[in-house]
Amino acid sequence: MKILVTGGLGFIGSHTVVELQNQGFEVIIIDNLSNTSLDVLDGISAITGKIPAFEKLDLRDKVKVQEFFKRQADISGVIHFAASKAVGESVENPLLYYENNINALVYLLQELQKKEEASFIFSSSCTVYGQAETMPITENASIQTAMSPYGNTKQIGEEIITDVAKVSNINAILLRYFNPIGSHPSAEIGELPIGVPQNLVPFITQTGYGLRKELSVYGDDYPTADGTCIRDYIHVVDLAKAHVIALQRLLDKKNLEKVETFNLGTGTGSSVLEVITTFEKVSNKKLPYKIVARREGDITSAYANTDKANNVLGWKAQSTLEEALASAWKWEQKIRGKK
Repeated sequence: MKILVTGGLGFIGSHTVVELQNQGFEVIIIDNLSNTSLDVLDGISAITGKIPAFEKLDLRDKVKVQEFFKRQADISGVIHFAASKAVGESVENPLLYYENNINALVYLLQELQKKEEASFIFSSSCTVYGQAETMPITENASIQTAMSPYGNTKQIGEEIITDVAKVSNINAILLRYFNPIGSHPSAEIGELPIGVPQNLVPFITQTGYGLRKELSVYGDDYPTADGTCIRDYIHVVDLAKAHVIALQRLLDKKNLEKVETFNLGTGTGSSVLEVITTFEKVSNKKLPYKIVARREGDITSAYANTDKANNVLGWKAQSTLEEALASAWKWEQKIRGKK
């Protein structure tokens, strides 16, 4: 079965391609290489023994998307990762996020609705909940006003998919992830941000390695035990496996609704300072950091209730925060040259 993975050379996409190939799927990747490297193909091949098909393509180019689907008429399912994903950047450059995250989704769905049937997995986010009123967050939590343009694009994306599924043969699963971290245990693939990292863990590992002078902690005056923000950090391999299980559910026609939604997290919240302390423990490195002003778009706390994914999908996160951070550190040392 041929599966299209958009953004398949990105952080979560590449790990999902590995899991798909390990399960015997034929994978074709689309990526515009805006936030990754072609070298990731080598890493995927080293782990799985197979190089996936790859096309460099920008999904904002409607004509190119149409041409791609004419050439690849036998695609059975799509896992859609390709999107801009940094909260802070989206606040500074909202139009980039609306163009990249919404237009690309629309062009994909326009092609899929031409098919007799299509299975679609959407890379969504816990940002759709905004600052949820109660913790842990269930799938029934109300969708709050988005705190950032990035979060808004995920909310709008979910609405578009739901509307299209009602009037087409597209079946979809929306996967709302919390905070993916870590890397493949082989250290052949991992998170590879271009420029200054926008996410906490790669900034931590780069600081631990000495590439960054110090880590900025955005605010220590939040209403939490240590004053720093709380997030649910999930190992990227656990997350990747959930995508394959969700896709198989659609392909096997086991979905109970045209559009289903699942939270993907560990169910445990960790503060920024807890993540720093845990990294210091697994790396034996003292991490220089400073407290700076809060960052616009950040919420106080978000961690998942994972009962639905556990019980309906039969999926559960396996790795601890220590294991995830240790794998991220192993990857950082691999790509920089071990110190």
